[in-house]
Amino acid sequence: MSAKNDKAKNGVISHGLVAENRRARFDYEIVDTLEAGLVLTGTEVKSLRLGKAQITEAYASPEKGELWLINAHIPEYLQANRFNHEERRPRKLLVSRKQLARLDAEVSRAGNTIVPLKLFFNDQGRAKVLIGLGKGKKNYDKRETERNRDWNRDKARIMKEGGRG
Repeated sequence: MSAKNDKAKNGVISHGLVAENRRARFDYEIVDTLEAGLVLTGTEVKSLRLGKAQITEAYASPEKGELWLINAHIPEYLQANRFNHEERRPRKLLVSRKQLARLDAEVSRAGNTIVPLKLFFNDQGRAKVLIGLGKGKKNYDKRETERNRDWNRDKARIMKEGGRG
């Protein structure tokens, strides 16, 4: 099976990518990444398996000796009726104490933020989130990133044409 977004029958994701925060690498310079587990309820897992989640506005915050994913949107599971979950509730992230202490120290420095990059199911079928320690970019850094991306695209096109720009 490929590592891409594998979907079984009826559009249900058995393992693979559920949501990606593509904006994070544009807004932040990602210094370090870390894979963390998520504490979810049953209806949240079912909703994630349908591939419906958004992490573009989410961030992680170390509070009271635990790491929390704040503002991640997992829509209600329609078949769950009254046993449903809150869509934007804080969700606990599972990391080791050593990793939490390192992340907490990095966040206490000015300008560092913990942003979720990807939400996915691993090979065992467990929901994981790839978090990155990011330093906010200034507007001129964002323009430079866009300039480099455009140049690389043009360079690839020129090389594909055989250098006949």
